[in-house]
Amino acid sequence: MEKIYIFGHRNPDTDSVTSAITLAHLKNRLGFNAVPAVLSSINMESKYALQYFNTPEPIFLNDVNIKIKDLSYTKNYTVKEDDSIYEAYFRMNRAGISKIPVVDKEKNLLGILSMKDIAKDQFAFNYSFVEATYDNICEVIKGKSLLRFNDKIEGNLLVAAYKSTTFIEEINLDKDSILIVGNRHSIIEHAVNLGIKLIVITGNGEIKEEHLAIAKENKVNVIVTPYSTLETTKVFNLANSVTTILNTEKVLCVNTNDDINEFIKIANKTRYSYYPVLNKKEKCLGIIRLSDVSFSHKKDVILVDHNSYEQSAIGLRDANILEIIDHHNIGAIGTNMPISFRNMPVGSTNTIIYNMYKESRVAITKNIAGLMLSGILSDTLILTSPTTTKYDREAVKYLSKIAKVNYEKYGYDMIKAGSSLKGMTKEQILYKDYKNYTINNNKIGLGQIITLDIKEIMKEQEEYIALLNTVAESNNYFFVCLFITNILENGTYILFSDRAKEVLESAFGIQDIEQGHFLKGIVSRKQQILPVLMNEME
Repeated sequence: MEKIYIFGHRNPDTDSVTSAITLAHLKNRLGFNAVPAVLSSINMESKYALQYFNTPEPIFLNDVNIKIKDLSYTKNYTVKEDDSIYEAYFRMNRAGISKIPVVDKEKNLLGILSMKDIAKDQFAFNYSFVEATYDNICEVIKGKSLLRFNDKIEGNLLVAAYKSTTFIEEINLDKDSILIVGNRHSIIEHAVNLGIKLIVITGNGEIKEEHLAIAKENKVNVIVTPYSTLETTKVFNLANSVTTILNTEKVLCVNTNDDINEFIKIANKTRYSYYPVLNKKEKCLGIIRLSDVSFSHKKDVILVDHNSYEQSAIGLRDANILEIIDHHNIGAIGTNMPISFRNMPVGSTNTIIYNMYKESRVAITKNIAGLMLSGILSDTLILTSPTTTKYDREAVKYLSKIAKVNYEKYGYDMIKAGSSLKGMTKEQILYKDYKNYTINNNKIGLGQIITLDIKEIMKEQEEYIALLNTVAESNNYFFVCLFITNILENGTYILFSDRAKEVLESAFGIQDIEQGHFLKGIVSRKQQILPVLMNEME
């Protein structure tokens, strides 16, 4: 069953966050596969509500664009560096694809091999050089192992095509020689005495016991094949490792998280037939071609607490909007098919969802009641806002009983928790919402708080800076920052340890940045702060 992503607007408030969760719960009870999501980090008020009612945060959804990972490309389609050319040809032929990625043991991409490369190698008639594994040789010539001393076989290939005396007298054999020979005991005896690398005996020929003993003493590898000398010679170079003819130039890769619209632009410009697909760890997963692109893989979404493109997820125009639940004015979203659009002039989206539970006759659990209640109390300022309706009051009365809370006290505590820092030490404020990241082998620490009490923080600015420097030094951080977000001003003040100055100036394009600098429009650590720092430090 396809997932349905349910999310609110880009700067989620408590009504937006909780309505995504409560509607997803309802849809799942009705037999759908719904996933609640948020488009940016949630505020402290929302965190308070989720923690109070023991509910995990929704997933973070950066966008709803169709990604490479959403497509039906050819997956688990690679060969390893030690695989034979024959194995690569076999896999390409079976898949009906003329190219295949070559990877190392860790699935890191080394290059790409094509049918054209194999054909070019065959017509070059360069049969003398061998770089293969013992197992691959046995596989290609259907050989049986008699003696094995080396896993890897490298050397010069020779065929005993002359009469025995001529071969023994005129052909130079050494430790790196690989000999294809029929049932010619004098040549075999000569070869084992010289201790060559490998003897391949064709036509299921026999080797004398005394010659086998010498081969064992001189560590000569021996394989017997049912193929004739001609057949063995023709296919032998297919046992060579794929790296011997590997193409490492003009290999353009795509990532599983790449937007398909960007992929289409690249593919139309470069006009390659195939593109290796890598994951976020740069491991090769398979291969994709432009014909694999299909817009039937659009994400299914339901919008809550908004109904405009500007407030919604990036890529919404390429998603399947199944439903909209909102209490704001109607925006400009258009759809190709009729959808369920539920819009009511009430104080909260959760008020609408509460009525949907009643209509569907789905029981409301304590935590879901608490989350619905939280959204309504937040948007109506505990039922004091002019937008409050009788439907909101009815919902609050009913939900507060199920949630077992005094809605006025709970609502006040929740809103207060969203902005108050009272009683917290500087360390507690720093670590209240703190995450560390490793970027290009440098560890950084980023703390973020959301508060209206900016002046109290800035009065003790020097003490905060001293703390940041101490934390950075004692924990071996490259730098540590504290971002103080004011939702009313739609921006963030920044305090930072000394070594962060140059990175911040370059990352945010600020000349001679000062402590306490205000970043207008920057409120999300996940979306607006960390990516900028990563791009700069990488």
